[in-house]
Amino acid sequence: MRFYKVLNKQLFSNGNYSIVPIRVEDSIDIMNWRNEQIYHLRQNKPLTSKDQEFYFHNVIEKIFDENQPNQILFSYLEKGKCIGYGGLVHINWTDKNAEISFVMNTSLEKEFFKFHWSSFLQLLEQVAFHELNFHKIYTYAFDIRPNLFEVLSNLNYVEEANLNEHVFINGNYANIRIHSKINKY
Repeated sequence: MRFYKVLNKQLFSNGNYSIVPIRVEDSIDIMNWRNEQIYHLRQNKPLTSKDQEFYFHNVIEKIFDENQPNQILFSYLEKGKCIGYGGLVHINWTDKNAEISFVMNTSLEKEFFKFHWSSFLQLLEQVAFHELNFHKIYTYAFDIRPNLFEVLSNLNYVEEANLNEHVFINGNYANIRIHSKINKY
């Protein structure tokens, strides 16, 4: 397992679920999930194996050794098996905030999205608020996945903005909704 220099603790867990620094062995699954779910991501074309290999080798490899990486990504595991990934992206070290990113196994989305999204957020809050002492974490999401927002509300995230008709998806304009949580620990 690789280690993030910026983190003292590398494994965060709750029962059968954990997050660990993103693993290269999960890269092809991650690529496939991203391609299957491109409709809700800020990704303009399907990824290829070559794209993914380049990204892991030239971007991911470097962030492990940085004192202030612009992102900290994790493999999300169920009993050691990767079922998703995500982390803190667009990190602002000066203001101590970061955007939350999460993508999970597409085959689990329909039935188990709420559970895994909630589980992942709670694990990521351990990283952001307890390990890094960030002030705030937030989501930036297309308003096309209602289950996403229900979980955020249940975990006390507050809607800060609704950017009306901000993105063009599948022939229609959709809103962008931004939710955040302030560190109260």
